[in-house]
Amino acid sequence: MPEGITKESGIMQSLWNGAWIAALGVGVVVWGLIFWACLFHRKRKNSTDALPPQVRYNLPIEILYTTVPIIMVAVFFYFTARDQTAIGAVSNSPDVKVKVEGFQWSWRFTSTYGGKTVQVAGTPSQRPTLVLPVNKKIEFNLESHDVAHSFWVPAFLYKLDVLPGVPNRFEVTTLNKPSTYAGRCAELCGVDHSRMLFTVKLVPQAEYDQYVTSQAGSAQ
Repeated sequence: MPEGITKESGIMQSLWNGAWIAALGVGVVVWGLIFWACLFHRKRKNSTDALPPQVRYNLPIEILYTTVPIIMVAVFFYFTARDQTAIGAVSNSPDVKVKVEGFQWSWRFTSTYGGKTVQVAGTPSQRPTLVLPVNKKIEFNLESHDVAHSFWVPAFLYKLDVLPGVPNRFEVTTLNKPSTYAGRCAELCGVDHSRMLFTVKLVPQAEYDQYVTSQAGSAQ
């Protein structure tokens, strides 16, 4: 898995790891039962019995087969609902607001910070760069002007649909990991879908302040 660069990515990583561990445990039990049945209930050589003894309508076993999956699904549901609620929470008091507009086949980012606005737009041949500060709450508001897209930064361990006529939003808190990270559209949206790329650049606060001051009011 990519190394997460937001506080929320840690929640998703823990949920993912827990789900894999639980699934592996279930798999071990199922594989064990299959191999046990194959080894100890196979037809014996020189056996006169056509079939091993059959057990039907065993109430305790039926109850076990019913209750165990229900408990498992309930546990999965609880942790998924809990983490989904935490990940989808929006504080309404972000440090930076980013309007994300998806179009065939690139992105337009309009960032608002400290009363100043910076807009960056790309093309299929020139990917745009979204500059963000570290250790800040970032709110993303997603819009599409044509078809369904999906805003995906693998290092966020998260993606969200960008749908025409359906505004979506989410919020992340960036970690102190200055670097550049890849972003892309994760929804097949047309002939140049594979070129619908962008870059997220995390920078220290002082560098971000300088960037906003120098670029405010301009469209790149």
